[in-house]
Amino acid sequence: MNISDQYSDFSQDCHSLVSKYLTKVLFEHLKDKRTNNGFSLQQAINSGVVNPDSGIGIYAGDEASYATFAPLFDPIIEDYHGYGKDRLHISNLNPEDLNAANPDPEGHYIISTRIRVARNLHGLPLGTTISTEHRKLVEQRVVSALEKLVGDLAGRYYPLKTMSEADRARLISDHILFKAGDRFLQAAGLNRDWPESRGIFHNNDRTFSAWVNEEDHLRVISMQIGGDIKQVFTRLSAAVAEIGRELEFSRNHHLGYITSCPTNLGTAMRASVHINLPKLATDMAQLTSIADEYHLQVRGMHGEHTASEGSIFDVSNRRRLGVTEVECVQDMYDGIVVLIKIEQTL
Repeated sequence: MNISDQYSDFSQDCHSLVSKYLTKVLFEHLKDKRTNNGFSLQQAINSGVVNPDSGIGIYAGDEASYATFAPLFDPIIEDYHGYGKDRLHISNLNPEDLNAANPDPEGHYIISTRIRVARNLHGLPLGTTISTEHRKLVEQRVVSALEKLVGDLAGRYYPLKTMSEADRARLISDHILFKAGDRFLQAAGLNRDWPESRGIFHNNDRTFSAWVNEEDHLRVISMQIGGDIKQVFTRLSAAVAEIGRELEFSRNHHLGYITSCPTNLGTAMRASVHINLPKLATDMAQLTSIADEYHLQVRGMHGEHTASEGSIFDVSNRRRLGVTEVECVQDMYDGIVVLIKIEQTL
């Protein structure tokens, strides 16, 4: 890691939030502070220093990071989420509160739907600073909880390190396999000891999966072909409830569920569809305008830092903190309904 205890001015081409708020005075004030896990400011900002094209440029090492380095995290969180330091976060994973009839029952536009949440175990360091021993402990606890799932959620765990080539090929074709993170996660320390104590769980129908020790300790994912968004959310809610009976997650009243990247705080939810919009694809300004109105992100079909392929886009909620899980999914659903309606009229 390229960590220095000396402040360096960010380049003029750097527009990350950490470069916006980390002044020399603030750096000097925070540089010698450590969390109880030994996590430092230099570790927190290393990804933004190494990658000047970062959008955020800072990661947490544990829940205490958000308090220890609050003079830097607080303005970044407020800038990104529009969420002040005195607000409280409320959770709601009740599917009955979601108004989301299938917006594309004939399957003309929505290719697939996917909703995931990130979770980290209470009392353990986050992936940026976790030890090899603690990562093994996370895997043991999480897999034990996953293996207790029954009914439609029941399945099998596949460790990355010992995975057979046949299983690897199948998981790639099913778009379930994850790989080592990109250069932003690499600089944050999230790729250490790869692929030790990492793996994938999925149910028999491959509509539910869980990633162990990827960017966060656990990512719970519900997915299926087509646009039945409420069905996907209902499955996710059931899985999170069952897993939560076995594990205690890191959470507080202000920031909601704690994550290594501050963009995921709160619900730690990303609700998305892969959608084909050939006409709107020729008018990106209009597509972006609609997305902004409904608090959505439009990305390439392979997610963050990828370009779109033809007219297929990954459209997901942008708001995560200060809104409930139901509101996150409702944002995505309402925006998708409008996008389909406009696509039909063009």
